[in-house]
Amino acid sequence: MSSLLQQLNNEMSGIVEKARRSLVRIGNGRGGAGAGTIWHTDGLIVTNAHVVQRGSLEVILPDGRKLPAKVLAHDPDRDLAALSINAYGLPTVELGNSRGLQPGHLVFALGHPWGVAGAVSAGPVINVGLPPEIPRIAREFVQAGLQLRPGHSGGPMVDVQGRLVGINTMITGPEVGLAVPVHVVKDFLQHHLGSKSTKTVTYI
Repeated sequence: MSSLLQQLNNEMSGIVEKARRSLVRIGNGRGGAGAGTIWHTDGLIVTNAHVVQRGSLEVILPDGRKLPAKVLAHDPDRDLAALSINAYGLPTVELGNSRGLQPGHLVFALGHPWGVAGAVSAGPVINVGLPPEIPRIAREFVQAGLQLRPGHSGGPMVDVQGRLVGINTMITGPEVGLAVPVHVVKDFLQHHLGSKSTKTVTYI
């Protein structure tokens, strides 16, 4: 492998490892599991609404701690939910700019597909906007040419600088994954939680 390819390989691995620090597992006590993203150091977790539909919720942190979770906000229309756990000083992910993504930009989707902890899928951005495959859903998504599988839901989609650009949510084909753009997540949190969602966060 050439030195340039080796450097690129190491850089991509570092991006993924950085993003994994803010990736959690969410269990519902019934065998189901999804992913979540640490938004705030004081235990605020963002995930999909469909991940937290039923059952008592438990969050498993990257360090292995298992903590009960409380649903703070739930929005099925945007497929977003906010959870709270009793933990402090958690590693968060730096927020990126989903509106600045362009077709061809590389993104990484993290989650726990089929129970494989911390797995990653990578691919190019297709578009940010309304997906033509699902005209009945009139809302924008980050559309990327990568694989999402059960267990990716609620996990972070990050750019090549490791910044959060979306929350993984669904697929529309074998190689097309959709994420809720980070600016939509911000609006959701501001609407439901107000100032609780806009505290200064610790970036890593």
